[in-house]
Amino acid sequence: MKFNTTVALTIVLLTMMLGAGVVSAFWGFSLGHEALKGVTQPDTNPKKKLTGKKGSSSGKEGVLIVSEKDILVNVHAHIHNKGKNPSAKKNSQKTKQISWSKPAQKESSSDVLTQEASFTRKNPKLNLPVKSQDKGVTLAVNSASVQEGSLMLDVSLKNQSSNPVRFLYSFLNVTDDRGRALSAITEGLPGELPANGKEFSGTVSIPTALLENSEKLSLTLTDYPDQKLQLKMSQIPVVR
Repeated sequence: MKFNTTVALTIVLLTMMLGAGVVSAFWGFSLGHEALKGVTQPDTNPKKKLTGKKGSSSGKEGVLIVSEKDILVNVHAHIHNKGKNPSAKKNSQKTKQISWSKPAQKESSSDVLTQEASFTRKNPKLNLPVKSQDKGVTLAVNSASVQEGSLMLDVSLKNQSSNPVRFLYSFLNVTDDRGRALSAITEGLPGELPANGKEFSGTVSIPTALLENSEKLSLTLTDYPDQKLQLKMSQIPVVR
């Protein structure tokens, strides 16, 4: 029989390819086996482990709900601490602790009306207006009243300097005489205060639910983005 070199070469190549495939497969299996050492299959029913532990709860406990007051206080503290100095952050950290408790009983309608009446009653001892001035800019709290469950502070801004001033009212910091940071909403005040001496009026509203046992408020406002202007005032009376 005549020896065919082409056939022989083809057989040799096929044999080499088959051998290389077997070696590669074995090598890959070995690497995978080494990499997966110590890995075990997870429990398909984790509840079995939990129910087998001593002292585990029955799962029938009531859902714990955080009060609306704590949510408002902590949201305000989180927003107003951005970009503040370290001392301001330290003072507001007291308000960041959320106290979890079971839902309290609903207040009766008479209790709600009594609370509203206590806030709307006029106080002849209000020492207003209260003003603060820095670098030609004046911030004043002219009056206070209670409307729809919120303490409304009528405020005004005036710029008698030579340059306009920009404000970002998320930097407005309101605290009470107990050191608690309060959530406040500002309306009507301009984002940029022109240097024309004109007075601009607006309101700062604070939920009355946050003012329990509060007698005085402090207010701090700085310009944006330089934060060189510091308008600070205290002894703002809470309407009762």
